[in-house]
Amino acid sequence: MSEIEKVGVQKMLAVKQPGLITAFNRAEVPPHLNENEVNRLTRVYQEWFDKKPTVQRARQWAVFLLMRFTGCRVSEAIQVDDARDLDYRRCEVVLPTLKRHGKAKGKAKRTVPLPTSVVAEFAKLIVEFPSLKGSLFKVSRIAIFNCFRQRAKEAGLPEELRHPHVLRHTRAIELIRNGVPISAVQQLPGHASITTTFVYLRFTGQEIKQILQAKALVLLFFCKFPLPYPPESEE
Repeated sequence: MSEIEKVGVQKMLAVKQPGLITAFNRAEVPPHLNENEVNRLTRVYQEWFDKKPTVQRARQWAVFLLMRFTGCRVSEAIQVDDARDLDYRRCEVVLPTLKRHGKAKGKAKRTVPLPTSVVAEFAKLIVEFPSLKGSLFKVSRIAIFNCFRQRAKEAGLPEELRHPHVLRHTRAIELIRNGVPISAVQQLPGHASITTTFVYLRFTGQEIKQILQAKALVLLFFCKFPLPYPPESEE
């Protein structure tokens, strides 16, 4: 592609997505956990609860699962009323959507699907501790932060990833990289603008290579367009 053609493509993209390219290029992928890290952290949380099951530990375990599989904020998780907002039959939870502006501020809600195993775990906790019904997620923000930090340390996570908000970024990136449409990913964490969600689209060079290999796109490219070999020298 010539330099003139490159400029033409850039102008076309800029017209279709005004202001997006510049913001996208400047943005960095937010801190998040990879698959091994999030699985390791989940295992640490579960072992910590199983070792000494108590009401408070049950709440911490429930909040962790809620944030892990919905990508909700801490402030949203602690507002969930399990008796009112959890649909055990449909495996859904209604979450308050905070950080909205205008008329929707403080009133917006969203419904997020949950894995059946997570809903079953919530039900199991309430059966084991009946007093939790209606208050399964009632934990102070400070207690959640402190517990997460300690479990993350036990899981061997680096200092910059010992914050519960990484679960929000982790879930969004996990959804995108498993083929969930960007518009759906915007709705699940409750992003007010899709430009916020676009931040999660950035990949490292190695990740791009792995994706193309997994989709057989690199192989397909070379099958259709074999590399030209230099002509054999005439002797």
